[in-house]
Amino acid sequence: MRTHAANAAGKVTHEHLRREAYLYVRQSSLKQVLSNTESATRQYALRGRAVALGWTESQIIVIDTDQGQSGASAADREGFQRLVADVGMGRAGIVLGLEVSRLARNNTDWHRLLEICALTGTLICDEDGLYDPADFNDRLLLGLKGTMSEAELHFLKARLRGGQLSKARRGELVMPLPVGLIRDGTGAVTLDPDASVQGAVRRVFDTFTATGSALAVVKAFAADQLLFPRRLATGPRKGELSWGELEHSRVLQILHNPRYAGAFFYGRNAHARKPGGGQTTRVLPREEWTVLITDAHVGYITWERFEANQARLTANATAHGTDRRASPPREGPALLQGLVLCGKCGGRMTVRYHQRKNQLTPEYVCQSEGIKRGKAICQRVPGASIDTAVGTLLLDTLTPLALQTALAVSDELTARAEDADRIRATTVQRAQYHADLARRRYLAVDPANRLVADQLEAAWNAALRDLSEATETYERAHNSHNGPLNQAQRDKVTALASDFPALWNNPNTPMRERKRIVRLLVTDATLARNDTTITVHIRLRGGQDHTLTLPIPLASWQIRQTPTEVVTAVDTLLDEHTDSEIATILTGQGLTSGTGGPLHPGIIRHIRHAYQLRSHTQRLRDQGLLTLNEIARHLNISPNTVKTWRNNGLLTGKRANDKGEYLYQLPSPDLARPRIGRPPRKPAPANETTTASTTRSAV
Repeated sequence: MRTHAANAAGKVTHEHLRREAYLYVRQSSLKQVLSNTESATRQYALRGRAVALGWTESQIIVIDTDQGQSGASAADREGFQRLVADVGMGRAGIVLGLEVSRLARNNTDWHRLLEICALTGTLICDEDGLYDPADFNDRLLLGLKGTMSEAELHFLKARLRGGQLSKARRGELVMPLPVGLIRDGTGAVTLDPDASVQGAVRRVFDTFTATGSALAVVKAFAADQLLFPRRLATGPRKGELSWGELEHSRVLQILHNPRYAGAFFYGRNAHARKPGGGQTTRVLPREEWTVLITDAHVGYITWERFEANQARLTANATAHGTDRRASPPREGPALLQGLVLCGKCGGRMTVRYHQRKNQLTPEYVCQSEGIKRGKAICQRVPGASIDTAVGTLLLDTLTPLALQTALAVSDELTARAEDADRIRATTVQRAQYHADLARRRYLAVDPANRLVADQLEAAWNAALRDLSEATETYERAHNSHNGPLNQAQRDKVTALASDFPALWNNPNTPMRERKRIVRLLVTDATLARNDTTITVHIRLRGGQDHTLTLPIPLASWQIRQTPTEVVTAVDTLLDEHTDSEIATILTGQGLTSGTGGPLHPGIIRHIRHAYQLRSHTQRLRDQGLLTLNEIARHLNISPNTVKTWRNNGLLTGKRANDKGEYLYQLPSPDLARPRIGRPPRKPAPANETTTASTTRSAV
């Protein structure tokens, strides 16, 4: 003992005593902090060891903020990080810990601390002795202790892990259960006895079976004003039920959880540490799970139904991936959305929409390879005519079974409405129970004990308000046509079903519902296009195949092309009429343009240019008619005189265009030309001439 004390005294120098002594206190779990108090007492007692080595009480800094934290990593331990920082800045003369495992159970963190202590000349002290990390022998001994501490943690985990695996392989490992499942008094897993909880869980699975979409389940719950329970896992109300709106993530958790199918599983997730010290979780494929025991306990659905749900969810997820198949039916007008295969490469075709006359027109496009490798689109097929042909085929197939289908749909709608009403009623019953319980508690208290009575009275009033809100919500939903179908409604559905084509072609029928009907009957459709036709090969669920051959729809410019009879009529009328006159004549005959609009001079002019028709002016010129200036020069008169002669009927002119210009025919050579200018003076009589001459002579 004297030798050990002498060695310790020789390692402690005045420089060490000038700095502070750091005592690090830690226990791995909160349970150990509360129950294993002796370990904490031993760790705090190391302050006496520091005083014995020469430090004063005021120099001892205790770091105990990491209580309840594991020593496997320093990332989550603020106290250890502070210790390393202070040691690195040269503030610590000695670091005290009960044992190496208190400081770190990770060799990386431990050796980092040793290196920093060696650089700053900081000592390390545990229950066994005092060490100087700058000394090789001491650092070697501390390294061995750190390795043994890390190995000890590994052995502890291995023992615990082995026990867990042993119980998990037998299906006896107690694990948290999802809402809707509980453990009875014997520890066996059974359904929650609360009818409202069972109804909500069953409603999720039934709605998903009907709609095939997790988002549709959320929308259905919101439309029916239904709440979904969750069991609180932490806090003062741990284990209690809390009701709230159903979210999409919760629906996916329910659908992916095998416990609802009565299966026990273990090892579905793989955990790994990230470089920054955090943890990442990855869901493993089912074949890599550690344990999967089907029919281990009662469930809400069968294992076969669970498998079908997983297949549908996988198909919905791949709709956003490379294959884009079996996506949920959406609102667009493409009837075969998600069901079309390319007849050239075999890939899955996607849908593209175009605006045509204020309507969306579908087009099926095979473009996956083009997107991946920058190639041209494999093929693109107009979808309007294809959807019409497929709809006609399905009408011919479904008509004999329309009545039975309508009755089944009517029964299903009735069952859904009754189920939703029953779930809403349980909410009122639950609120009524809490109100009665609060009333009994209030009446049972001594009225003189006002401190307790006031609190119970407030709780009773709050329960009554919750009951009033639940009742109003139930009545409002019950009266908003969400209840069971009455006989009149059933008769209406049956009457519509007797004429299934009218129901299919009804514009009020949502496109999503038509697509659901198609998916019940059609497996897929393969499209192949050549220069003149489109081949549609349809495979039905029952094993039948149908091949349709359709002509390629006209292009948009062909649809808007001017009818042939209009072009012919324009060509004929141009001999004698201008553009405006032709438009008036053809409109009077009931003819229209290629877009179905009325004809006007601009369209007639466009037709002339498009079909290279000679205008009315050119045709008159071909007949030898002259322009105004040409006829004026030919007759050696002014243009205004030409117009005057045309108005007086001396010249023949034809209207050449819509500007009021005329072309003129050459007059005959014996045309009597009227005198131009002032009229000539009349000659004087003979006696007047003689008299005038005599007068001039006399003058």
